[in-house]
Amino acid sequence: MSGSTPLPKWFTPVAIVALLWNLMGASAYLMDVMMSPEAVAALTPAQRALYESRPAWFVAVYAIAVWAGVLGALGLVLKRRWARGLLLASLLALIVQDLALFTKAEFTAAVTGAVIGLQATVLLVAVGLILLARRADTDGWLT
Repeated sequence: MSGSTPLPKWFTPVAIVALLWNLMGASAYLMDVMMSPEAVAALTPAQRALYESRPAWFVAVYAIAVWAGVLGALGLVLKRRWARGLLLASLLALIVQDLALFTKAEFTAAVTGAVIGLQATVLLVAVGLILLARRADTDGWLT
């Protein structure tokens, strides 16, 4: 590593936790897109309406947010500079997803306090990871 400051001991554990967090998001995404007809039928009417009315672009943006986040976090674990761009792509996709979720009439009926809390947490973590990647890049921890 040719950085101007030494890699702190906390960086790798934080990067690993970030990867695990994003892998949980990937698991949730896969469960969502692979939901069986029985599982869809078990949703509340509002949730089912949301699930069945989502346009392809919404699911695509969800996929970009999730998989760019996974790869970006993996980049942090590997201490690679490209992590920063992937984490930014993940955040931008997340913002598009959230704007649609909270503003489109067909989606708002399924938005509960739990959904708002989860999306806020995901957004805060995504911003935090970008700030971490920026600092890591600036301090020379990434190659």
